[in-house]
Amino acid sequence: MSHPVEAGPTPPSYPPKTPPPPKKPPNPPRPNPQDPKPPPSQVMPTARRGVGMVNRRGANWSLESAPWAAGKARTAVMEQLGKWKYRPAPDTVTAVEAVTTLLIGAAVADGGTKVSVHLSDQDGQACILALSHHTRLTTGADDAGKDVLHQITAHQPVTGCGTDTGPDGRRIWAVITL
Repeated sequence: MSHPVEAGPTPPSYPPKTPPPPKKPPNPPRPNPQDPKPPPSQVMPTARRGVGMVNRRGANWSLESAPWAAGKARTAVMEQLGKWKYRPAPDTVTAVEAVTTLLIGAAVADGGTKVSVHLSDQDGQACILALSHHTRLTTGADDAGKDVLHQITAHQPVTGCGTDTGPDGRRIWAVITL
């Protein structure tokens, strides 16, 4: 006659079967198209620069840092605004050209080898930014930047302007109502 086996702490005589490890990692989850998108006016930080444009049209040009750069920048900015179907009044055109000249002139005065011009628009306003690409600015550059800002604000449709210095050079910008 067989004896009943007592229930006890004895482990089974064979190991439990485990699944093999996956051969490739699982795919990340797919984006949900119903997730809300960031609002169009949100400015998102980027790793390289302080801010980036989100949901805005933009254009940029890289020019040699020379006295003639302001004329090329004026032409490029006005052509791009025309492509974006802006038809500003004659006094606004004059102000956009004058502000572009002041911005590029200040960037050229910093002494870098190139200047870049960035243009974006939103809600009937245009932002023009000039970047000097000169990382070693003189101590008088801040005073010169403040003088340029005073000259820029003298133009009527300018709603804001500013300057800051980053690792890629000095940025001078102005916002103009078209």
